[in-house]
Amino acid sequence: MRNSKNLEEFVHIGNIIRNVLKTCRNDFDENLAQVWEKWDRAVGDGIAKNARPKAFKGKLLLVNVTSSTWMHQLQFLKKDMIKQINHALGKELVEEIKFKIGPL
Repeated sequence: MRNSKNLEEFVHIGNIIRNVLKTCRNDFDENLAQVWEKWDRAVGDGIAKNARPKAFKGKLLLVNVTSSTWMHQLQFLKKDMIKQINHALGKELVEEIKFKIGPL
């Protein structure tokens, strides 16, 4: 049986990643950390399980996907994803998304 104290210790993965990036990288990208924080909610569970933001280059968001099938499908959803991400962030941060097969 789990102790309720353990449940209080859970932290959102976005917060953990932000802290790790800040300590491990000199070129910490605050914008990427913000996208990581909002990603699951912005794109939905199905996409979030098969695609993850990897990097920012200007207004271009690079996203790793699990397969060529997902990469092809997300091309059709790209405009909606950009709108959803920017809406979740409360600012126009992403203008373009490029998908690549890679590790999540």
